[in-house]
Amino acid sequence: MSAAAAAAAVTGVTAPVAHAESEVAVRRILAGMSLEEKVGQLFVTRVYGHSATAPDQADIDANLKELGVRTAAELVERYHVGGVIYFAWAHNTRDPHQIAGLSNGIQRAALAKATPIPVLTSVDQEHGVVARVGRPATLMPGAMALGAGGSYADARKVAQIAGTELAAIGIRQDYAPVADVNVNPANPVIGVRSFGADPEAVATLVSAQVKGYQQAGVAATAKHFPGHGDTAVDSHTGLPVIAHTREQWSTLDAPPFRAAIAAGIDSIMTAHIVVPALDPSGDPATLSRPILTGILREQLGFDGVVVTDSLSMEGVRTKYGDERVPVLALLAGVDQLLNPPNLDLAWKAVLKAVKDGELTEERLDTSVFRILKLKAKLGLFTHPYVTDDGVDRAVGTAAHLAHADRIAEQTTTLLVNEGGLLPVSRLSHPKVLVVGADPASPSSTTGPPTATLAGALTELGFTARALSTGSAPTAAKIAEAVAAAAGQDLVVVGTYNVSATSTQRTLVARLVETGVPVVTITLRNPYDVARLSGQRATLVTYSWTDVELRAAVRVLAGRAVPRGRLPVPVQSADDPATVLYPIGFGLTYA
Repeated sequence: MSAAAAAAAVTGVTAPVAHAESEVAVRRILAGMSLEEKVGQLFVTRVYGHSATAPDQADIDANLKELGVRTAAELVERYHVGGVIYFAWAHNTRDPHQIAGLSNGIQRAALAKATPIPVLTSVDQEHGVVARVGRPATLMPGAMALGAGGSYADARKVAQIAGTELAAIGIRQDYAPVADVNVNPANPVIGVRSFGADPEAVATLVSAQVKGYQQAGVAATAKHFPGHGDTAVDSHTGLPVIAHTREQWSTLDAPPFRAAIAAGIDSIMTAHIVVPALDPSGDPATLSRPILTGILREQLGFDGVVVTDSLSMEGVRTKYGDERVPVLALLAGVDQLLNPPNLDLAWKAVLKAVKDGELTEERLDTSVFRILKLKAKLGLFTHPYVTDDGVDRAVGTAAHLAHADRIAEQTTTLLVNEGGLLPVSRLSHPKVLVVGADPASPSSTTGPPTATLAGALTELGFTARALSTGSAPTAAKIAEAVAAAAGQDLVVVGTYNVSATSTQRTLVARLVETGVPVVTITLRNPYDVARLSGQRATLVTYSWTDVELRAAVRVLAGRAVPRGRLPVPVQSADDPATVLYPIGFGLTYA
């Protein structure tokens, strides 16, 4: 049977007989592949452009410089890549119909080859603070917000909606959910991307999202194994070391990954972190056979696809050269090599390692089989293309948007409410000044937060004005905000990652001195509240996307009741041993 005929025989159906038949068909495809095609299947890479065949000239130039090809179609033809990851900065995600067209163009290029194997397109669409696909797609509350909501059903619904919309535009692997347990408030890379600090609570919500994504036909990816939640170093720029003992790892970091595996997760992403208790070699987990094969495969029993975190990150490049990293990752037990900085170098290094005998072709076949089997499960061999009608039926629908609003309302957390200031009404506090930080939109399609908050207040009948003061307000900007507060009935301040030296603290203090009631809305980390004083009320949204900010305004105005509960503890800024607000804390209205 030819590879094309074998591909046609793959059903993607998971009933026992059909499943066995599909595995036979996948093995036939594998048997007909060249060594170069097998190597290509291991790689998931970026590519610039909104179109697979006709990108803008600037994207052609970027592709030639970084990848040695002009287009995504040429990339597939030359390197036989098994996957492509979409980024907004690579101009892959302008709008849903464009993304669907790009996905179809990539599939046409792959299926026109002598060995027609569909491409598995992927994305980091965690929602909350990490979202590559923006409006008009539905943007949902992020992980820590869902942790505050504490609802298995809502977490699953978020993933099911997100997965449905991704599948409609041709994206079939999502690098979500985050399974890290965020026990370090100083964590610079995970934070609100985690469901929280309680391992069992995180495990429950991870399981829910695995079910939701995969119900929608998208491969979920739990990350970042063996657990990135207790670090003060960002693996994008350095190599973190996790000091947990093996027992601590087992009780703190492992439960969400165990839950993901029990839920049938399709893929797990590795972390570029060193965990000496699990592997004393000093190698990052991505390159550690004791961690990936000894623990993940053998101890936890995971036989799905293991994908690296981006190989362009500094954490995996500090010890070995870019030509060694992909080979060592495969020797450790990885299947998919994500976004190497130099694809040509990495691709040739793997090919050479096989030809030289450092990697056996049998080892290569094990990973390629897993990847092809996942593609078959997702139905990509039989239904590789998406349609414009499918996009219109699934993406950004009124029903999905309504679910997003409802779920966001369950997550808004009220930490401070001195004298029962909240809720306020347009009769008691008609004039509102909104100031604060305006961090860039995660998806480049929402905000800015001050304008979003003021707009939502205006829609509810308040007279609201927005004044952006930034995340590091100057003395002049603080003076402007104080002057603007004169004659107002309420000041709302959006805070963002307040540090000990942040001038956001000065802004809040000066506004409090005006005598106008101040409400702070924590746009990201709930830990901000520990560094502020004098405000009459504090709400936490865990992200600054519109859906969460609008929900906070409805809570502030009494159109919704605050129901969120902290999924992490907030310690005193001066004495971390003192917990100001424990896990589970959250006020509501009488």
